[in-house]
This record gives sequence, C-alpha cells and structure tokens, in this order.
Amino acid sequence: MASAKLAEAVEPRKKSNVKYASFCAILASMASIILGYDIGVMSGAGIYIKKDLKITDVQLEILMGILNVYSLIGSFAAGRTSDWIGRRFTVVFAAAIFFVGALLMGFAVDYAMLMVGRFVAGVGVGYAVMIAPVYTAEIAPAAARGFLTSLPEVFINIGILLGYVSNYAFARLSLHLSWRVMLGIGAVPSALLALLVFAMPESPRWLVMKGRLADARAVLERTCDTPEEAAERLADIKAAAGIPKDLDGDVVTVPKERNVESQVWKELILSPTPAVRRILLSAVGLHFFQQASGIDSVVLYSPRVFRSAGITDENKLLGTTCAVGVTKTLFILVATFLLDRAGRRPLLLTSTGGMIISLVGLGTGLTVVGQHPGAKIPWAVALCILSILAYVSFFSIGLGPMASVYTSEIFPLRVRAMGFAVGVASNRVTSGVISMTFLSLSKAITIGGSFFLYSGIAGLAWVFFFTRLPETRGRTLEEMGRLFGMEDSDMAEEESAAAKHKVVEMRTN
Repeated sequence: MASAKLAEAVEPRKKSNVKYASFCAILASMASIILGYDIGVMSGAGIYIKKDLKITDVQLEILMGILNVYSLIGSFAAGRTSDWIGRRFTVVFAAAIFFVGALLMGFAVDYAMLMVGRFVAGVGVGYAVMIAPVYTAEIAPAAARGFLTSLPEVFINIGILLGYVSNYAFARLSLHLSWRVMLGIGAVPSALLALLVFAMPESPRWLVMKGRLADARAVLERTCDTPEEAAERLADIKAAAGIPKDLDGDVVTVPKERNVESQVWKELILSPTPAVRRILLSAVGLHFFQQASGIDSVVLYSPRVFRSAGITDENKLLGTTCAVGVTKTLFILVATFLLDRAGRRPLLLTSTGGMIISLVGLGTGLTVVGQHPGAKIPWAVALCILSILAYVSFFSIGLGPMASVYTSEIFPLRVRAMGFAVGVASNRVTSGVISMTFLSLSKAITIGGSFFLYSGIAGLAWVFFFTRLPETRGRTLEEMGRLFGMEDSDMAEEESAAAKHKVVEMRTN
C-alpha cells in the first residue's frame, strides 16, 4: 500500500519533469530551424535568382552550397564560445548572426552582396547546428534523451517545409522581389528564437564545469525523473569534470587551466586513447555518410530533379516539392517516438537499407526518362516521385536524426563540445561538396547516374554502421566510454588526470 502511494507521488513529478526538459529541448532545438529554412528556401529561390541575376549553373551551385563551407567557422567557434559564455547564450548569438545574414541576402543588389549574406548566415548556421544538440543532450534525462536530442532534426525539417511553403507563397511576386522576400523573411524565426531562449535554463554540465553546483543541482532536479536520479547525475558530472566527490557546496572555485584548448585537441585529435579514437571515427563517419548519401541533392535541388523527371510547370514543381517537405517532416516526427523504443542501431540500419533501394529506384526512373527526351513515360515519372518520397521518409526515420542524437551522446564531457564540432564540420564539408557539385556531376554522368552513385555510397554507409556503431539507448552520458572499449581503469585514469589539472577550492554563498 505504501509503495503504491509512493508510486502515485513520484509519477506526477516524473511527467512534470519530462515536460520541463522537453520544453527546454524544444526551445534550444528551434535554432535548427534556420538551417532547415535556408535549405528549403534556396531550392526554389535559386530558380528566380538565376533568372534575375543571370548567373551560370556553376555560380548557382556555389551559391547553394557555399553556406555549408562558411558554417565551418561557426561550428568550430561554437565549441569554444559555448564553453566560455554557456550553451544558452550561444543559441542567442547564433540567432543574431543569422538574423543579420538573412537581411543581407534579402536586400542583396548583386551576386557579390548575396555571397556576403551567405557568409554571415553560414556562420550563424554553424553555431546553431552545433549547439542545439549539445544543449539538448546535456539537459535531457537518459530515459528520454533519444526523443529530445532528435528534436533539432525535427526542427530542421520544419524549417525545410517552411522554406518550401515560402517558395510557393512568394513565387507569384515580381522576379525582382520574389527571391529577396523568400530569403529576407528568414530573419523572423531567428529574432523569435533570440527572445524565447531566455526562458530556458543553462546546461547543468556547463554549470558544473564553472563550479556552480547549486545552480546545476536546481536544473537537474527540474529535469530528472526523481531526486535520486538528479543526485546521481550530479555526482557523475562532477566526476567527469574532475571535481572530487567529497567537495560540495553552492559554489566551488575552479581556477582556469592553462592551455585548456590545446589539451582538448590533444585528447581528441593529436594523441587520443583507443576508445576516444573510436568515438571520433564513429562521429565523423556518421556525419559524413549522412550527407554523402545525397540528401542535399534531393532536398536542395528537388525542383531540378522533378523537372528532369518530366514535371515542367513551375507551380507543379514547387507544389510537388512541398509534398517532399511534408513527407520528410511527418516521418521525422515518427522517428522521435521510436528512438527510445526501437533503439539507435535498428532504426539506423533499416533507414539506410531503405535509402539504398529508393536511390536505385530514383536512378532507374531518371535514366529511363533521360533516354526518351520529349516522351511522356508515366510509370517512370511515378517511380521518380515515389522513390524521392520513400528516400526522404527512410532518411528521416533513422539517418537524419541519428547524426545529432548519436554524436551528442558518445563524447566524454571534457571534449564533448569540441568533438561535436568536429562531427558537424565533417557534416558541413560533405554537404558543401555534394551541393556544390551536383549540377556538374549530373552533366558528367547524367542525373540518373548521380543517384546510382549515391546508392553505392549508402551501401558503404550500411556496412560502416553495422560494424562500428554500438547501441546507446538508455545509457547515461557518463557510461558511454565503456561501449567504445574504455575500461574502468582507463576511466579512473582520465578522472585522475582531470583532477590533477584542477585545483579546486570551495566557496559557499
């Protein structure tokens, strides 16, 4: 009887805390909308930019993809910035940068000014795609972490859909205005994000790294399922940060280490342990294959792909593209509910397998249409449309959200922000290469041949995921080292090494 009453007392708290953690994760994940909106809106805006500014296909594909290269600056700077000013204010910083970039693009008078706007917006995107998953992983309880850390990918898809809708809504404006309004209106979500982010707390792990134990404890008590879990997570975070277990208080003084950044790079890149090396390879490989399998070619150039499939009317092109956005968004929502139920590996392997089949179907349909120019081949057109919808569906239930979910989980605390930044850098470089070469690649090996190539890369991805990525569902962030071969003795040595670099003195309020 007493246990039943206790369960009744605990259950409402659990629901309330999960709701609060979800609220915080949603606010942080909204930063990802700015990347999604740019991807979606450029797919249609590129049509009108090319007509208005009279640029070549090479200039267009550079314009489309260069933002991913520029975002490298933001993703690497975000790791250091978030460790300096905190995860929360880094989100605000990202929104402010993208706001300026969106306005520059909206008021661009020529190709050069448009490229400047792409540079500024790219830096903001780099900040956003790095910080949102890191913050969400650090705020989420282990039981709901898969669901909550998939939210950035959900908001990327919502942003893509909004970009597609913007294309369709403003396509009827004059040629001079249409693409400028499409790009400039992207400043609205970033301004809204900068205001809403003040409602979310700081990451408890960042607070512990700054010695603010009382603040960290307060956040954990509001986001964990039980007080016992909050205390256990606080102890784990303190150990990972090198703070002795017996050191407690509201505030502890943690003198700054010298050459902290160089030590992080040494642990992560220059002389990593075998376990950290495996973690880094897993993260970089996952991000690489996510983009190398051709998602940007489908999403960013979907009007061009549909035109190659035989759909020539611009309104129908943009309308069909909206259907891609709706499908992608619906299936990413499905994925958020499966991540903590089905696990990471089953979803990832099923997703990649489905993508391989879909890419083969798309390549086949486009090749058949390309071999019969001017002829109407309904079954081939239908195969292309169904293959694209199937491809984005399979991508969204696994490989899409998994890159951010998995990478945000597996790195040790001391290298987590920088490690995630390296993963994002791999993602953005690969995305930039894919998006800046698709039109040229299509001319060289045909558009159908391009998607056959992507299917081969997806096949390699499946083998990599099967052999290199262990299941992480239900594990705390502090337990991940063991999954990648880090022995308890190695973890103790790392904790001891961290403690040697920290001279910690307690100071109560």
